[in-house]
Amino acid sequence: MNGVTPPHTSRTMHRASARHLHTRYVLRTLLLIGTGGFLGSILRYLLSGYVQQLSKSLQFPFGTLAVNIVGCAAIGFLAELADHRGAISGDTRAFLIVGILGGFTTFSAFGNETMSLLRDGEILLACGNIASHTVLGLAAVWLGYSTASLLWK
Repeated sequence: MNGVTPPHTSRTMHRASARHLHTRYVLRTLLLIGTGGFLGSILRYLLSGYVQQLSKSLQFPFGTLAVNIVGCAAIGFLAELADHRGAISGDTRAFLIVGILGGFTTFSAFGNETMSLLRDGEILLACGNIASHTVLGLAAVWLGYSTASLLWK
């Protein structure tokens, strides 16, 4: 040929380049989420164990309750910044909210522990666990939103 790229070849190369950039973006986002999840899981393990050891309670899951309350407060705070203030980029949101907090908060453990309490006949402790997580979790999300809103007026 005469050195000029035919138009259809140029479009094909552009599409391939766009797919490559999209794939790189998705992989980078997944890496951010995975790294955050790894860190969040470690933080959950450490905090939950520490609080449970402090409580000296073998039955009531205070460690999980503490993690869920801290996680709810943090997600409320960060969601306010991300959703209403535009202060957090998409990558930072993926790392912090989806990754770290996704690995940190433990509602699956909450459900399992509540079912264990019920299976053990500890109905009052199970109900206390459900009420504590629900009421304190929602209050902590509200507190996180309110705190971020006040700080970034």
